[in-house]
Order: sequence, then structure tokens, then C-alpha cells
Amino acid sequence: MPELSSPKLSLLPPVAPATEGPTDGSLDAVSQRLASLLGSGGAGLLDPSGHELIFETSLEPRPLERAESPPVQAWAVDGGQCLVADARCLQVFATRSARVCWSGGRSVVEEAGALRVWLLGPGQSEGIRRQLGAPVTDECVIDVNLLREWGEWSEASACVDEALPGALVLVDGDLAPDWRIAPDWLAGLLDRADDQAVTLIGVTKHTALSWGGAPLLGVLERMADESLGPRSMWWVPVARTEPAAGPGTQIVVARLDPDARFAFRIDLPGYVDPALALPVLAALCDDAGFPGYPYPLSTADRLAACPNWVREELSHRIDDRLDRAGITPEVRERAFADRHRLMERY
Repeated sequence: MPELSSPKLSLLPPVAPATEGPTDGSLDAVSQRLASLLGSGGAGLLDPSGHELIFETSLEPRPLERAESPPVQAWAVDGGQCLVADARCLQVFATRSARVCWSGGRSVVEEAGALRVWLLGPGQSEGIRRQLGAPVTDECVIDVNLLREWGEWSEASACVDEALPGALVLVDGDLAPDWRIAPDWLAGLLDRADDQAVTLIGVTKHTALSWGGAPLLGVLERMADESLGPRSMWWVPVARTEPAAGPGTQIVVARLDPDARFAFRIDLPGYVDPALALPVLAALCDDAGFPGYPYPLSTADRLAACPNWVREELSHRIDDRLDRAGITPEVRERAFADRHRLMERY
């Protein structure tokens, strides 16, 4: 791997992560291998998620300057989930999405969606598909990931429709909905956003992209510190997609505040110029609590969360309804007791 002080990392030819080193499963062997990857990595960009990304031929940090003013509006969407009851063959999940709108230097919309409760298990998918109204096939498997993501993307679609020209619509994660959602649905959303002069942006807090097995963001952060300085703002084009439908997306990594500890993966539609969009996004990333991350998304994350008290309250409400339906505590205990947790008490 080239020295990180080099202004550019060449990606040609891509090389798979090295496999040398002890692999006996011991703590020492794992620690040694981890130290090797974090210290030097390998060569070549890798995407363990399996998405078909076309990588840039080189990585070079480019200076970034914050726009003088934030966008006319910044909408943000996030989702949350929790497991309420688990009988293995039957599971009760709750999901919800939240949206926020920031305008004129303040939050003007903060909406936490209603909790939606789902029973997953054999024979449940058809009824859920009818409720969901998502563009998925009749044969697709329904799980909580699809339920949460469709809630988020439905809210993002509504935000695009309500946003003013020049607004940003931010989603938590990449611009790649769950694989079961028809590809042309996202293409249609991106086209609508383009027609309305609205920019849809995905911000990923922790990406699986790697450089020869080492986390890519850490490699680029070290490289940018060396070449541009420790308090620099910067961005790096990383990859793009070329789907069968729509404009595709482009992926960059950016550090959006001089005090930010971390850079983030940012997904943009293929027709958007990152050099124009990123300075505007950076104008939303100077929050003292978590600099470098858009504060509308931080607020949406808080609103969408499903903490333990939510799970416990839902569990008690389900217990009450089952009790009224004549399901005794013994039957409920046999179905939903966590045997592992009970054994691990001793």
C-alpha cells in the first residue's frame, strides 16, 4: 500500500486483502491480523455489501469550503425498529420513521411517525404486503429490514414532494433502497427530485467500504490529515453506480467540519455536482455536539429511535390484550421466554 502521505492512492490494479498471518482462531492471532490491516491495509477498494459499484481509478482528497448559508430547506428522514416479542417462528417488531425540516436557522418540522407493529412468521407475508403498499413482488420475503426501509423511503418521497426548490432531502444511509424494492421506484424518485430542483442525499455513518481490508474512511482520514492538514475539510470521489433504470448514484467520502472526528460516506444522484452540493451540506454540519454530521439527521435519528422503554411498553400492552383474549401467562411464557437469558443469570 502506498504511504498515506502520498496525495493520491492509485487503485490500479485492485488487489484482494492479504491473507498471510496466523489464523488459528486465538486472540493473539486475531489481534495480530487486525493490527496489520489497521496499520497498513492492502491495496484496492472493496465493497463487502455486494453492490455493483464502479470505483474511481484513484483517490485524492480535494479541499472543501463551507457555503456561506444553508439551503432554503433541509428535510431529513430516519427510521427505527425494535424487537418486542420473540418466539423464533413468530416475532413481533415495531418500526417507525421520523422527519425533520430545518429552515431559516431553526427546526420548523419535527414529526415522529406512529409506531407500526408487525407480526412476522409463517403465513404472515401476504397480509403485510397488502398493508405495506411497497413496490415488491408477491414472492419476496418480508422481514423487518424491508418494513423499516420502506417506511423511511415513503417519508423521503413525501419530503421531496413538499420541499421547496433548492432544498436538500437527507436520508440516513446510502441511496440504495432494500434490494426487494423495484429499481425503477428509486429512479422515479430521483427524476421527481431533479424536476423540482431538490437534491436527495444519503449520509452513511459507518460504511463497509474498505481499502484492502482496512476501513476506507480511516485510510482517507489519515491521508487527508497528512496532505491537507488536521483541520481540513475535504472530499474524495470514490465510486458510482450505473443501474439499468435512472441516473444512478455517485459515492464520495467527505469531512464536513474542521472539528469533525470522522468523515462520512455521502451518496448523491449521478446528475448532481458534488463540488456544488457538498459545501451546502457542510453548512448544516457545524453542530458542536457532533460536528461534521448534518444536525437535521441527528434530530430525525433521535425522534425515530425505539429505546428499551418503547419495547417494554409495547410488550406490556400486548400482554394485556393477550390476557383479555384468554391466553394465560404460562402459554405466553412458553412462547416468548428468553431461555438464554434465564440460564445466563446463574
